[in-house]
Amino acid sequence: METIYKLKTSPLCKGENIVLGDTYRFTILTPSLIRMEYDPEGVFEDRATQAILNRDFEVQSFQVIDDGEKLEIITDALHILYDKSVFSRNGLVVRVKGNDSFIQGVWHYSDPIYDLLGTARTLDFANGPVELEHGLLSKDGFSVYDDSNSFLLLENGWVEPRRENQIDLYFFGYGRNYLQCIKDFYRLTGETPLLPKYALGNWWSRFYPYSEEGYKALIMRFEEEKIPFTVSVIDMDWHLVHIPPKYGSGWTGYTWNRELFPDPAAFMAWLHNKGYHITLNVHPADGVRAHEEIYQEMAKELGIDYEKEEPISFDVTNMEYLKAYFKYLHHQNEKDGVDFWWIDWQQGEHSKLKGLDPLWMLNHYHYLDNKKNGKRALILSRYAGIGSHRYPIGFSGDSIVSWESLDFQPYFTANASNVGYGWWSHDIGGHMQGARDDELSTRWLQFGVFSPIMRLHSTANRFQGKEPWKFNAISHGIMNRFLRLRHRLIPYLYTMNFRNHREGEPLIQPMYYQHSQAEEAYQVKNQYYFGSELIVAPITKPMDQELQCSKVKIWLPKGIYIDFFHGLIYQGDRWLEMHRDLETIPVLAKAGGIVPLLRDEHAGNDLANPKDMEIRIFAGEDGEFILYEDDGESLAYLNGDYVRTKMSMDWNTEGIFRIEAAQGNLDLLPVSRNYQLKFIGFVDKQMIKVRSGGKPIDFHKSYDQRSNAIVITIENVMVNEELCVQFEQKPILAANQTEEFLFSILDRAQISFELKEKIYQTVQRNKETYLLISNLTAMNLDENLYSALCEIILAKDN
Repeated sequence: METIYKLKTSPLCKGENIVLGDTYRFTILTPSLIRMEYDPEGVFEDRATQAILNRDFEVQSFQVIDDGEKLEIITDALHILYDKSVFSRNGLVVRVKGNDSFIQGVWHYSDPIYDLLGTARTLDFANGPVELEHGLLSKDGFSVYDDSNSFLLLENGWVEPRRENQIDLYFFGYGRNYLQCIKDFYRLTGETPLLPKYALGNWWSRFYPYSEEGYKALIMRFEEEKIPFTVSVIDMDWHLVHIPPKYGSGWTGYTWNRELFPDPAAFMAWLHNKGYHITLNVHPADGVRAHEEIYQEMAKELGIDYEKEEPISFDVTNMEYLKAYFKYLHHQNEKDGVDFWWIDWQQGEHSKLKGLDPLWMLNHYHYLDNKKNGKRALILSRYAGIGSHRYPIGFSGDSIVSWESLDFQPYFTANASNVGYGWWSHDIGGHMQGARDDELSTRWLQFGVFSPIMRLHSTANRFQGKEPWKFNAISHGIMNRFLRLRHRLIPYLYTMNFRNHREGEPLIQPMYYQHSQAEEAYQVKNQYYFGSELIVAPITKPMDQELQCSKVKIWLPKGIYIDFFHGLIYQGDRWLEMHRDLETIPVLAKAGGIVPLLRDEHAGNDLANPKDMEIRIFAGEDGEFILYEDDGESLAYLNGDYVRTKMSMDWNTEGIFRIEAAQGNLDLLPVSRNYQLKFIGFVDKQMIKVRSGGKPIDFHKSYDQRSNAIVITIENVMVNEELCVQFEQKPILAANQTEEFLFSILDRAQISFELKEKIYQTVQRNKETYLLISNLTAMNLDENLYSALCEIILAKDN
């Protein structure tokens, strides 16, 4: 195999970390991570496997007690007891020391694991929840991964099965230190690659027989609507699908349909010029038949009788087939403009080699092949088990259009982080079946904007397209704004992308990652951290038609949180119901949160490091954010070719917001930047000074009363100079505009005008919270209306 198909691995562990016997071997990788092997012939495996790439951890400190018949291994985190015989329930026991869970952290070999689960191969045909595979995290403090049946990665880049009757287990005993468990898992199995920047924008996808003319018209309509997209997903109709029956189905294909696309290379060049990156769908299961343009050349290379039109069978276990598969079926298309491939494998987990999953082989080699030109690789494909995070991006399959499907996806997405799988891409809006529901489609798109990958998709049904203008005027406008917001979030998302790659922290994290001892954190399955600064709780249930709002039950950790969209300030450490009209969903910034965005929401598909930026700074606490930027697509960052810009808010002492001088290769940035700084949740009762490079500079200041936001606009700030915004007095957390928010709820509610007036008069008369709540309670209001009013009134102490 070529060099590009050889993963960089470090499978040999340090000898000092090994405890070896005639038939057993224990490797202490960290105090909490132990490899446990048994082989009746004492032959142990030191090569990398499909899942495990690196065992070269630092030398560990541990104690061994060996009385000849029994063995004990003691680390700072674990106590292993072993009877030196075949692994058995009574003969191999691991205790998690200092385990603070409610259930004693003791594991006996072969005991079932009660973990927090991981993810699943696909959501194909799912109409709601699906069964999830095991994960790495558990409230009990431990989990076990069995690597006994993984194939081996050979030095030549190929794979082979391992010896039978070997037991090869990895015990993760991290208690509830979940993030450290995930970080060490990444070290063991390989880091998550840095995605190219274009992957974080909006993707357009549809199973539909577009023509070149029709597709170009669609792209031009997107431009008219000022909706940015960065990825064009062209489903299977790019190739011939109606073929002579003697060749079988047209589901698999590699020959462009030139009736639809007369000049594929020119078409793809046009898309590139419009700022799109291109992926084509491929269903490889049926191999190559004689009607394909490349059939004869490929058949000759593989020794197939092309004169008899013998089909070239798909065989991913054959190295020569795989080489020809890329050479003839993919590389020319890539030269013509294809950036990466959508591998739509739906034929199960069996191949000619027992235990070798064709999907894993396709993901592994497609991803490595995509790196051949020195660019960052990418694929779109289903999940193929532990280690699949090395091959982003995940395609979750063909889900049903329903509220039940939407309601499962936030949990499904966040929970995948429990196996390090952070880049799921869903068919946003659902793929097939169901019924038209503009509200459902809008809520799904809003979730998509705050999910790892924002890819709209639908089936070929002519009524089922996801173009925003196909929905009612209200949904149309909201969808357009959210799609623009997704593009504007790219500076934040790209920094989180780097954090995932370099620091091992997935973009989306269940709430219990940061609050492992809080039982409430395990109960809010559809609520998650979206990067370091935000908490998101997508709305996945229909609205109350009378109230014109949907609600979601939220748990907020201790602290202050501020609504990303309208600035309402909440005190945490409690449960509450949040109500939102169709315009927004609950997205909350932590106190001190700093979120960088593109400033111009009509900037098109541009991915260049921006000249114009909006920075949102949220009141209530000190905060820090380090913006990461590079060229967005090459591998130069591996050699340090990137820029980091530190931003900080000193809330508690100096009252200063700083954007420090950028550090790194400044050629990657514009010479100067224009900033709009939004200080959200700040009282506007003080003087402000702004300096760049230590010198006063001009700025424009305004105040948005509803969101309590001080807005400062500054032009032409040199990126190699520090920008300081000085509040002359200590900043003060603003009071919510309670009456204004309550008026909005009543104004849109579909209830009697008399009742609205009565409620609002009650609000105006009762300035004390306890009096207002008491009097509203006495009115016996509708449950949801009362809850919506209480959310605003009780958001924080004014």
